[in-house]
Amino acid sequence: MTDLFIEDLSNTPDEDRPLADLLRPQSLADVVGQDHLVGEEGILTRMIKSGRLGSLVFWGPPGSGKTTVARLLAQNVDYHFHQISAIFSGVADLKKVFEQARDLKRSGKRTLLFVDEIHRFNRAQQDSFLPVMEDGTLVLVGATTENPSFELNSALLSRAQVLTFKAHDDEAAEQLLRRAEEHVGRTLPLSEDARISLAEMADGDGRALLGLVEEIFAATVDGDELDREGLERIVQRRAPVYDKGQDGHYNLISALHKTIRGSDPDAALYYLTRMLVSGEDPMFLARRLIRMAVEDIGLADPLALPQCVAARDAYQMLGSPEGELALAQAAVYLATAPKSNAVYTAYNQATAFAKTTGSPMPPKSILNAPTKLMKNEGYNKGYIYDHDTPEGFSGQDYFPDDLGRQEFYHPVERGFERDVQKRMDYFKRLRFSKTAGKTGLSE
Repeated sequence: MTDLFIEDLSNTPDEDRPLADLLRPQSLADVVGQDHLVGEEGILTRMIKSGRLGSLVFWGPPGSGKTTVARLLAQNVDYHFHQISAIFSGVADLKKVFEQARDLKRSGKRTLLFVDEIHRFNRAQQDSFLPVMEDGTLVLVGATTENPSFELNSALLSRAQVLTFKAHDDEAAEQLLRRAEEHVGRTLPLSEDARISLAEMADGDGRALLGLVEEIFAATVDGDELDREGLERIVQRRAPVYDKGQDGHYNLISALHKTIRGSDPDAALYYLTRMLVSGEDPMFLARRLIRMAVEDIGLADPLALPQCVAARDAYQMLGSPEGELALAQAAVYLATAPKSNAVYTAYNQATAFAKTTGSPMPPKSILNAPTKLMKNEGYNKGYIYDHDTPEGFSGQDYFPDDLGRQEFYHPVERGFERDVQKRMDYFKRLRFSKTAGKTGLSE
């Protein structure tokens, strides 16, 4: 049985093979940018030396070498390598693979099954791996660009070790460029700035980087030299790794929220614009900015919420691209505003208190008495209209008698909440003095 849905380029003439395939590492030592996995002290290196290879999940961005490392891993431990894609395979295909692995095991050969995009399998399909992993029929190596914690079954994760692959950094990208130049026998016709820009265009994807190199060699001749602008005329920047429904979406909105909470307007602008240029819905960002205004700033700056609501309205009126500036203004305003989560904390405490204290009756004095029966029952009796007092404050007890007075809101000593605290202290003194006057107590 042959591997399912896998393009085999081994018999393709070199001139017809992509550069990324021609430069595919032939040993783990040739793998670039993943020293923490395949270096001298790498996790996979130690596994191979120990002779114990368990099931693995490779988590990392596109073009980071997950497929190549899986293939070389099988080669190093002398396992049969079988590759499938979760996009094109179903339960019937998996059953055939499992049966082939059993046949090979009976003949003394173990199988390493590499499943690309394993997160695309549904729960039932993922569960089908469990028996063959447990009885040693095969070693599973799954590859995913999404966070395994969210996308893979806990049962599957408990039987596999997750290894994280890194996007190619500048050093790794330069290694790939030098290998490409050596293979082609030509130096890339790029200025120093353009060479740096080329690596940026690939956005950490080694395969994409080598694809761009091919385009450059095809479009130039010896003696050419491209500056940054010339490079951009020949090749296009790789689209940022971003899926509005997946991991990149949640990572970036988390980063935006924390940079605003951390009062860093420059970082906030970076993450805001990064999401916008990647195609994020501006209304999603507007909603999150509104949430940040009430969660992390609150009454420390009462204008934060109206600023964000106005930014949302401005975007709805202006559309793109002018409307994005309103979102940027709101983000900078929030980042530079004094911070307080006092209202957010108070709300959570009050909610927890309300859930655990049942349904005690409010004081009858503050309840309306629209009927004679209710008046006879004492509704509204003794209520003091606050505006009739000299201070505009009656100092009455408003909590149910069974609960007594509670304190949830504690303003911080920042921004407008400093003034709020002064008001609360004033009301507290008045409340005490009025209560003391009724009971004969002294402060």
